Amino acid sequence: MNRIVLGAFGALALVGLGLFWMQGRAAVEQGAPPPSTGPADAERPDPEVLPFADIEGLRGPEPPESTELTREERRFYRYDRNRDRRITRNEMMSSRTDAFRRLDTDGNNLLTFEEWAISTSERFAEMDADGNGWLSPGEFATSAPNRN
Repeated sequence: MNRIVLGAFGALALVGLGLFWMQGRAAVEQGAPPPSTGPADAERPDPEVLPFADIEGLRGPEPPESTELTREERRFYRYDRNRDRRITRNEMMSSRTDAFRRLDTDGNNLLTFEEWAISTSERFAEMDADGNGWLSPGEFATSAPNRN
């Protein structure tokens, strides 16, 4: 019973507060100055006329060029799912399912995931030069494909 009475009281208090706030806003808006009709109005553009610009001889900025660094960063972030600038073993393996399908050339699924995981773990261990369990951007760069 007390909850019902407190709920009704709270609802009435909120409604009263809302009405008080709305009346205060209405009084402020009534005291606002009317829009001016002076000489500044003559300078306003006609809303029926479309604006135009003379773009003869103008040239925009050059688009940015892609560098090896940005390409390598994109490759790094394909593996680094949580963007902490570290690739864990799980992140490396989760994004390598297409590589697993490529390893199974005859399509009979005799290549088990465990066999594939072992090769990926070995590759990760080769890239992790300092053995701390994660790849820095420099360590990951050692796995970049040759672009010859």
